[in-house]
This record gives sequence, C-alpha cells and structure tokens, in this order.
Amino acid sequence: MAKILDGKKLSEEILLKLKREVTGLKEKYKKAPHLAVIMAGTYPPSIVYVNIKGKKAKEIGMDFTLFKMPETVEEQLVIKTINKLNRDKKINGIIVQLPLPKHLNERRILDHIAIEKDVDGLTTENIGALVSGYPYYIPCTPQGIMELVKLTKQKLEGKRAVIIGRSNIVGKPIAFLLLKEHCTVTLCHSRTRDLDREAASADILVVAIGRPHFVKGSWVKKAATVIDVGINRVEDKTSPKGYHLVGDVDFKAAVKKAAYITPVPGGVGPLTSIMLLKNTIESFKKNY
Repeated sequence: MAKILDGKKLSEEILLKLKREVTGLKEKYKKAPHLAVIMAGTYPPSIVYVNIKGKKAKEIGMDFTLFKMPETVEEQLVIKTINKLNRDKKINGIIVQLPLPKHLNERRILDHIAIEKDVDGLTTENIGALVSGYPYYIPCTPQGIMELVKLTKQKLEGKRAVIIGRSNIVGKPIAFLLLKEHCTVTLCHSRTRDLDREAASADILVVAIGRPHFVKGSWVKKAATVIDVGINRVEDKTSPKGYHLVGDVDFKAAVKKAAYITPVPGGVGPLTSIMLLKNTIESFKKNY
C-alpha cells in the first residue's frame, strides 16, 4: 500500500515558514512583498483560484491587488495594465489568471510581463531559461510537484520519469525539472503509442491531462511514485455539491501498487498557490 504524499499538510508547513519570512522582511524594510493579479472575465474556477491566492497572501502578511476586467476587455488594455505594473516598484509579482477569454492572445499577453516579476514562470523568456537549466522562476505547479517528490527522500539520479501531458504549464516544465535532477525523462501525449507500457516503465509517473481515472492501476509500476495533477469533477448525486473531485489516475487501484501517491484533492493542488507566494517573496528579496 502506497504512502500518501499529503500536499495539504506540506503546504501548511511551507506557508508557516513564508509567514515568518514575510514578518522579518516587513520589520527590516518596512514594506511587504506585493502580488498583483489580472483576471479577465468571470470564469468560476478562476474566481475560486484567485480568491484562494488572495486569502493565502493576506494570511502571511503579503500585499495583494486584484485587477478585474470584463470578459470583453480589449487586449491592449490588458497589456497596458501589465506595462504599468512592470514599472511600479511596489509590485514584486504579476500574474495573469488563465484561461483568458478566447479573443485574447494568451502568449502575446504573458510575454509582456517583465521576467523579474513573472512569478508564475510562464513567459517565453522564463521557459527558455528553464530549458537551459537556469530558470528565473520555477512555474508554480511543477515546483509544487518537486516539493512532493522531495518528501519521498529518494535519489532521483538515474530514475525513469514518465510525464503524461505536454502542457506549457505542467508537462513540459516538470520534464525539464526532472531532467535537471538527472532522471531519464519520457514526455507522453495523446498520440503516444503504447501509452500503458510507457507509464508502466516509470519509477516516477506524473499525470496531467484532465481526464478522470484515465491511468489504470495496471499502468503503474510496482513501488513507483505517482503524482496525479488532474482535478476532475465527476457527477455524484449523493454529494451536496452534486459532484466529487477525482484525479487522472485510478487512485483505488494505483495505491495498491505504488510506493508513494498523491491524493485528489489534497495533493498537488494546495501547493500551487503557495509556490506563487514563495516566488513573489523571492522577487521582493532580489530588489534589496
């Protein structure tokens, strides 16, 4: 039976450390790290995520400013706001909440964020630095994944890592982070042949595709480390909400074979916003 990698508990421990750090910075510099978030539209999950970020930031004593924009906002106004925040010395971190309304060019907008304030680590410049092995900031979800992998205390060098999902937010960055740790990395996607065999070869299996219970227990290598990034709503008439959350991995089957596994919810998710705060604090410190 696998040991559960408790992301909620780990996030609380890290949050406490960050709170102490922010308290020290405020005493020393008479100001707090400041995170600015731009959100266009009223996509319900985005509202939830932004509220969590704001709550956690204020909990540790950071400053937090949300710039709400309508669904129909013009791209130039978003870019103008980013440029203004780039010049504002009081702002240490800038993120644009994704996804954006379809009429906005995500890549063009993100790339206007100055790299020293790109605390989400999603600009082309920062991703290029990550590929080279010298990221300015590590993207938040992959950084959270690495924190969970560290909990296993295993030697990563020479391990076979398989990532299912090639997104710019999770799949590609975590591939390069594991490569930096000297893992042998395979990045899989929807057109990968014999995907079950690829998964079953993994000492470390990271799944981020957004398909409930896609990875079966038979796909999991005995004593593997399984990191499930997926968060999927599945209809559940017995639940007050009408649904419950599941991951991309069949947890009940995989937990019997893996050595370590993340739950959903309570695994990777709680760490993402914490890593964002951590990066913002790092940005603040780089200015002093």
